[in-house]
This record gives sequence, structure tokens and C-alpha cells, in this order.
Amino acid sequence: MSEFSGIWVPLITPFANGAVDYSALRGLVRRYADAGIAGLVALGTTGEPAALDAAEQDAVLATILDEAQRTGRTTPLPVMVGVSGNHTASMRERIEQLNPLPIAGVLIAAPYYIRPSQAGIVGHFSALADASEKPVVLYDIPYRTGVRLELDTLLTLAAHPRIRAVKDCSGSLDTTLALIRDARLQVLAGEDIAIFNTLCLGGSGAIAASAHVRPEQFVALYRALSEGRLDEGRRIFHALTPMIQLAFAEPNPAPVKALLAAQGLIRDELRMPMTRASDALIERLNAL
Repeated sequence: MSEFSGIWVPLITPFANGAVDYSALRGLVRRYADAGIAGLVALGTTGEPAALDAAEQDAVLATILDEAQRTGRTTPLPVMVGVSGNHTASMRERIEQLNPLPIAGVLIAAPYYIRPSQAGIVGHFSALADASEKPVVLYDIPYRTGVRLELDTLLTLAAHPRIRAVKDCSGSLDTTLALIRDARLQVLAGEDIAIFNTLCLGGSGAIAASAHVRPEQFVALYRALSEGRLDEGRRIFHALTPMIQLAFAEPNPAPVKALLAAQGLIRDELRMPMTRASDALIERLNAL
């Protein structure tokens, strides 16, 4: 099972004068396809989906899917779609809308804010996986949702035939290791600083916001470790570490957008309540 291996980039949404910059968005898709990444995540938290209305979300996704078909690769660049919320019935409807699209899967976080029981979480994800015709990737990120996916819950959900992987932001080495040893779910590092550890333990890859910058090096890191070249992988990771740390020194995706703007790929714009990286941080980023 290799559908969710490698380095995936959770694509930012570029803005220009307040509007979505679809031309820049297409340029980013081509950029990461050329860099050899495994796939893209559309409308993940890094893409500021909460700041996009429904029509913009659909247009962003359509643009990414269209450009992913045009990259010149032998097969289209896979695109996973983030689906978030805390109303199971509404999320089922969204997933049913996505079913006909040529997507690689859906990335779903636990219901945020309401903090359901673990039994409620199992029922929620099971209902969504039942509705999905595409593979489901669980997103365990308790510091955003207010509730964690306990290990027993993850192992229960792993029995569902359409739940294939987990984006692991649990912060628990015990959970990461147990999931890798269980082997039913592919484990993708969700905390960028944990990429090296997760891959060395046997994880399948990463969904890494900092891979927007120097994507070729992230791909080289994955290839080195997956091929057993530990010293090379360690050297690459240590070279990337200062940038990874600064990429999360302020709320994501502000630092990443500042770095991309410095490269001339996008404008440095976010939508409220998100704000641009501070001048002090931008100075440190530019020093890289």
C-alpha cells in the first residue's frame, strides 16, 4: 500500500489585492510537480479554507485539479482534499459532492470545538468513510480541534476499508510507533520537525507545510531515508531544520507565505483574522 507515501505539500491559497490569485496558484502546482513531490493537499488548514467562501473553495479545488492534470507527469499529480467541520450530516453532503471528482482522498480532522467522546468520534469518522468513495486520511491534531484521537480509537477506525492513513500531529511517540507497528494505516508526519523521526521509524511520508520552500530537498530527504541512506538523510534534515523551525515561529501559513513572496512566487497576503508574518520574523527568514 503506497498511495499516501512520500512528501505531500498542503498548498497555500495565494491572494492578490484581497482576491484569490488563481494564476499564482497554478504556478505553485507546477512548481511542486516539477520538484517531484508525491501529492498536494487542497483546502487543508495551510490553505486558509475557513477564510474562503463555498464558491472560492470550489474554484480553488477546481484550479488545483485542472493544473495537476497538466503537469507533464506520466500520471496526474495526486490531490487530497481537506474536509473540516463539526456537523456530521453537513460533512457527509460535502464528501458526496467530492465523490465524482478525480481526487486521491479526503483529509478529515476530528470535530472541532464540541469535544465529542471517543465513541462519538468513531461514529463520526465511520459515517464519513461510509459516504466517501475515495480513501480517507484521518487528521489527528488535538491542539486545533480540542480533542485527540486516542490510540484505541485510531486502531478501531483502521478496520474501516476506506480509512487508509493518518496525518499524525498527536505529539505522542507512543501513538506514532503503535500505528506504524500495527501497519494498517499509513502514517504521515504532520509536524514538520518530526519528519525525520517518523520516516526512520517506518512512517510512509509527511504532509509538510514547510516543504513549500526547498521542496526538492524534502523529496531528497524522503528518498534518502526510504533507501536506507541514513547519513545523507540526516545531513539533509539538519540543513532544513532552521527553516522548518522558523516556518512555525508564527501562525501558519504566514511564515511560509513570506518565504514564497520573497521568492517572487506569490504576494504576501493573508485574510483576517490571519495576519502577515512580523517584520522581525521576515528579517530572520530572509537571512536564511
